[in-house]
Amino acid sequence: MSASATQARPRPSMGNLLMISVIVTIVGAFVVLGFGPAWNMLLMRPLINALLLLTNLVGGQFGVAIILFTVLLRIVTIPFTLRQLQSTRAMQEIQPRMQEIQKKHKDPKRRQEETMKLYRESGVNPLGCFMPMAIQMLVFIALYRALAFVVGGSPESVVDLSQRIYSWTYLSQSIPLEQSFLWLELGQSDSTFILPLLVGVSTYVQTRLAATPAATPQQQQQQQMMTWMMPLVLVWITLALPSGVGVYWVVSNIFSVFASYWVYGRRLTWRSLLPTAAATEPKRPRPKVQPDVQEEAEASAPPEEREVRSRHGTRRGKRKKRR
Repeated sequence: MSASATQARPRPSMGNLLMISVIVTIVGAFVVLGFGPAWNMLLMRPLINALLLLTNLVGGQFGVAIILFTVLLRIVTIPFTLRQLQSTRAMQEIQPRMQEIQKKHKDPKRRQEETMKLYRESGVNPLGCFMPMAIQMLVFIALYRALAFVVGGSPESVVDLSQRIYSWTYLSQSIPLEQSFLWLELGQSDSTFILPLLVGVSTYVQTRLAATPAATPQQQQQQQMMTWMMPLVLVWITLALPSGVGVYWVVSNIFSVFASYWVYGRRLTWRSLLPTAAATEPKRPRPKVQPDVQEEAEASAPPEEREVRSRHGTRRGKRKKRR
């Protein structure tokens, strides 16, 4: 490899280094400690104690503590969120060039090399789209388990909660927690179906604003399917989960809407929320058959001339055959 090629190679950005360090730390902890101890040490115990701390800070309002926790978490992970939105937009912009590579190179190895070269030239990181989603799902699962401990109400859950609290007297002062928030019981599912609908609507709005123009009709159809499937799936999941998890998801979606506006500069209008019809390949126009000039002349001629022409035509044909 030449020295000029080595110098032209772009250096990894701070976002990529931070993402790699977080992944290596989490994977290393799970390998060394095992899944159960690493899960409790990295997610469950910090999450439970953070919720108890915020509950004390806001005067014992556990619902307000969940909202504040969600906002703080999204602020901490905002570099990953912005990275995800920028990577999604960049991936959509280079789709035409990727299609050219797939058509030009039939060899899978050569195609992979050209694709990675295109990623480096465009500054696109395919993994940048998945890191924020992975963090969201981990926190989503951990919050569900934490709420089972914090607002469980049974003697077993109180014992498990006391084993996961840090040795700080200030944290234990918030127990037992106040589960009522607005019309919700944070430890139970919402029987009014208002919260699941809010989860579905906020997810749909966030997905519509974060969507980028598709390069092909197939990609646009897939994008529309995900726009409808994700809200429906989350509505169904929220119906069976504690309401505190739904509150977290609604606040997180609202934060994502503002992040999408910051990156893409798209305003929230009713027209932008309406579904658009999938683009279809234009149909090729059928070639028009040009009428024969001789047939038009014969059709417009009087009946006597047509009869004479038909006779001469048969005779001429017979003469040609005789020759």
